[in-house]
Amino acid sequence: MRSRHDTSHDFEAYVAGAGARLLHTATLLTAEPPTANPRARRLLTLALAHTYADWDRLRGGDPYDHTRQYLATRFANTAWHHPAARLRNRARQDTPLARLTPQERLILVLRLYEGIAEEQTAALLGMPAERVRAVFNRAMAVVLGPPPRPAPAVGGVKAVAS
Repeated sequence: MRSRHDTSHDFEAYVAGAGARLLHTATLLTAEPPTANPRARRLLTLALAHTYADWDRLRGGDPYDHTRQYLATRFANTAWHHPAARLRNRARQDTPLARLTPQERLILVLRLYEGIAEEQTAALLGMPAERVRAVFNRAMAVVLGPPPRPAPAVGGVKAVAS
């Protein structure tokens, strides 16, 4: 039986090796700037706490995969089911990822940055693979397309101050 000290040491080594990549994934999901990412840090902290709680039960399983799965499902549950979170994301339209819906961003990050196959992404999110493919293609079109331009000004019409 492993001691609590061994478990803590192993977990600390895991976080030292995988923490930066997981934080980058969380930052991509929240579409926050890398230097100001409190939501991403909170998301990662919750995912790492969940992994630590399950550490002894992982027994040869992949802790990175375990943490990433929790990170993705926690993000999905928060972003998809809480309108205020969606509105906060929409307020920052300065990056291509911020222009995506939370679902589009999650699928794009899992498929491109994390390299997860379409079928695995579908299984993780409980969606048909065809839906994942459609969302991914739409997200790619948004990210690769030109940013939206402001509407042209209408000549001779002035805005009325209220």
